[in-house]
Amino acid sequence: MSGLSLDATQLDRYSRHIIMDDVGPEGQKRLLDSSALVVGAGGLGAPVIQYLAAAGVGTLGVVDDDVVERSNLQRQVIHGDDDVGRPKVDSAAEFVAGLNPDVDVETYETRLDRDNADILTDYDIVVDASDNFPTRYLVNDTCRLAGIPVSHGAIYKFEGQVTTLHPDGPCYRCLFREAPEPGTVPDCATTGVLGVLPGTVGCIQATEAVKLLLDAGEPLIGRLLFYDAMDMTFETVPYAKDPDCPVCGDDPIDSIDEIEYTDGCAIDAD
Repeated sequence: MSGLSLDATQLDRYSRHIIMDDVGPEGQKRLLDSSALVVGAGGLGAPVIQYLAAAGVGTLGVVDDDVVERSNLQRQVIHGDDDVGRPKVDSAAEFVAGLNPDVDVETYETRLDRDNADILTDYDIVVDASDNFPTRYLVNDTCRLAGIPVSHGAIYKFEGQVTTLHPDGPCYRCLFREAPEPGTVPDCATTGVLGVLPGTVGCIQATEAVKLLLDAGEPLIGRLLFYDAMDMTFETVPYAKDPDCPVCGDDPIDSIDEIEYTDGCAIDAD
């Protein structure tokens, strides 16, 4: 798409972007030429995929090794009852194809791990919509070493949080050096989650991704946004680079090869 003008159908489809001073036709072409990888096609990934596709992000990667279950449908809005038992990446790709034919979907039916983390480095931006700490740290570490920004989100019951991990700002390990001990933080399978909550949080992540691709506005770099659906409140807490951070500090690691992405996801001090 690079260097080409928008055709008549695209001028119509993206007209509400094109009339915006901060986007315009050049901004829309930039989105069409951009790529984003969504890690997880579940609660958070569903609205992210939906809105990045609608916005016309030209190449959309989706990583997930799970299949659709009926209990997912209360919140994972890109999947339907007929998709139960199908790989989530297949259901997601079919949804995007029906929403916006401008978008090329690249699917990875696999669990992201240290051996295949180079998938992350093929994209302009990564959206972390995962639901476990090893994946979050793997995404952070790989993308930081490769200089790729990450939109991170997490949810719990009625609460959510979002931050943007930019190469010029602090990383996830500046916030949380290591993951909590296994079993100390329950997941949604044991505690539940409000069905509409990931819609709100995922939309914020998608907004951050679009802003970064457009180089517009003030992303949540060095700011952690907390959302409480019960009280309907938002709070932003600033955080800074940790000079002792093993990934982005004064003496960073050279490779993720020295990290075991299990339990606390710690980096050996030696």
